[in-house]
Amino acid sequence: MADTDAPLLIKRYASRRLYNTETSDYVTLEDIAGFIRAGREVKIVDLKSGDDLTRQYLLQIIAEHESRGESVLPIGVLTDLVRSYTTQAQSVVPDFLAMSFEMLRDGQSKMVENMAAMNPMASMPGFEAMRAQQEAFMKAMTGGMSGQWSGPSAGEPEEESSSDELSEIKKQLAELQSKLSKL
Repeated sequence: MADTDAPLLIKRYASRRLYNTETSDYVTLEDIAGFIRAGREVKIVDLKSGDDLTRQYLLQIIAEHESRGESVLPIGVLTDLVRSYTTQAQSVVPDFLAMSFEMLRDGQSKMVENMAAMNPMASMPGFEAMRAQQEAFMKAMTGGMSGQWSGPSAGEPEEESSSDELSEIKKQLAELQSKLSKL
């Protein structure tokens, strides 16, 4: 098994075909994007000259995704990036972008950890489907009885019942907001 800590070496032949040195087969840009999404570091080099082409190919992958409508980078950010190539801010922009993406990654991982901490069952495969089924089952089972118990009685006006329901919904919303603010 290959060491996944070492970058995956991809060699570009003179024919511009990309060769995965681990699996000894040719790969596409989409394959390389898949390796990166899976957490692998990738290094692409020209076979003949030995030049590192990684940056060029990563930019090409991003450009292809953006052109297919999978827009991640807003026009303003792209415009600012183009401007940064012609200003003295060149040295600051790469560091700023690297730190921003690092903060984004940290924030996302902390949010996922907090969600899992709130409900450890949420990480189980199929948990959401199971929860939805349970809700549907409970609705079906209590559907006939809920009309008898939660609806207004013969002497009770309709308005009181709806205001009670509204109060309950507001209470639940406040509880959810409290939980979210703790994240």
